[in-house]
Amino acid sequence: MFKNRRWNWLGIALIALTYSACKTPELVQKSANAAVPASYSNSQDTTNTAQVKWKDFFTDPFLTALIDTALQNNQELNITQQEIEISRNEVRARKGEYLPSVGLRGAAGLDKVARFTNIGALEATTDIKPGKEMPEPLQDYMVGAYATWEVDIWRKLRNAKKSAVSRYLASVEGRNFMVTNLISEIAENYYELLALDNQLAIVKQNIALQSNVLKIVRLQKEAARVTELPVRRFQAQVLNIQSLQYDIQQKITEAENRINFLIGRFPQPVQRNSQPLENLTPQAIQAGVPAQLLANRPDIKQAELDLAASKLDVQVARARFYPSLGISAGIGYQAFNPTFLLKPESLLYSLAGDITAPLVNRNAIKAVYYSANAKQIQAVYNYERTILNAYIEVANQLAKISNLEKSYDLKAREVEALTQSIEISNTLFNSARADYMEVLMTQRDALESRFDLVETKMQQMQATVNVYRALGGGWRQ
Repeated sequence: MFKNRRWNWLGIALIALTYSACKTPELVQKSANAAVPASYSNSQDTTNTAQVKWKDFFTDPFLTALIDTALQNNQELNITQQEIEISRNEVRARKGEYLPSVGLRGAAGLDKVARFTNIGALEATTDIKPGKEMPEPLQDYMVGAYATWEVDIWRKLRNAKKSAVSRYLASVEGRNFMVTNLISEIAENYYELLALDNQLAIVKQNIALQSNVLKIVRLQKEAARVTELPVRRFQAQVLNIQSLQYDIQQKITEAENRINFLIGRFPQPVQRNSQPLENLTPQAIQAGVPAQLLANRPDIKQAELDLAASKLDVQVARARFYPSLGISAGIGYQAFNPTFLLKPESLLYSLAGDITAPLVNRNAIKAVYYSANAKQIQAVYNYERTILNAYIEVANQLAKISNLEKSYDLKAREVEALTQSIEISNTLFNSARADYMEVLMTQRDALESRFDLVETKMQQMQATVNVYRALGGGWRQ
């Protein structure tokens, strides 16, 4: 009767402990909003340039060779690859936590009990028959196997493993996003380098033109047709343009070294296309629909996987409030003499189970739980922000492509008009029908317009690269 009552009280205590432990604090929840507009400009065409592989999108063999080298040698990309390996090993570690742990154990020892201790005094006063005494010192030998296992009742360990898997996949998407940005950065610098080459060629042509005009002005001065003033002004113009040449050469060196850094090599000349930049035609861009960004943009997929991992982390933190069940077992042989070690009498084994649950002072567990939920809310905002940023990037670049196309047509007509005005102003100046300042201003305006035309063409090519990146293209190999 007393024994039954004792077991009843023990059961009630265990139920009370479990109920108290399973009470979890209330949290503020937030769900992610992944909605995007239906289209970019009322177009429902689902053809998307992001599906095109980068080797098919970029047709310049010099550029593709640079990109291919960068994908092999870029240090930052290789660092990210090792982060992926770290994440993969984290998955292995988490997987091992919910599987039983089995090991082998062997031990040997020697024990001599002191006379003036409770055990020593007990042995001295005990009447032991001769030949039955304990060996002194007492040896101890043991060999066996042991196993421990935490039973994953609340899926705490499995959810931790799933969270690690999500973060591993997120690290893979992070590398894909880095590949996209790396390709885009190399292409942008490459087109800037081509633009600088073209500007340098324009400057050299202009130096030759201005030097020729300077010769004519000096001849006119010798013939007393003009004063020394126009000679000095034209001479200053030539010197100014010659100085501009060295500024452009410095920019070329810096652009080459930016590319060299990205492809992981020390400074050296960058092989590139020598044709005029104006002969390049930007790739036609098909933006598809905004919903495709969720599948094409690696940074969006990375944010989504981070959000999934953070949700699992909340479940793991919640499971810490619940009781945990552990099982341990062991089997082996133990004896004070090696000759007795493998006898049946030396066999020992054990099997034990324990259940533990937090009851008092759960502040540390609560803190982890609240922090996990705060990180989950952070991940929700980050996911929404990443989607919004991706849409705005595409919208901006599409508008930029359209506006640059119109601007380039107007600047081309401006260059044509100013080029013709140079010949007219020179003719008028030679016949004394135009002032030398008109010639100087016309040549200066023509030089600036040609620079602007090259700059606009470069921006066109770079905008095409940027919209390809913004749509999520480039990481597919």
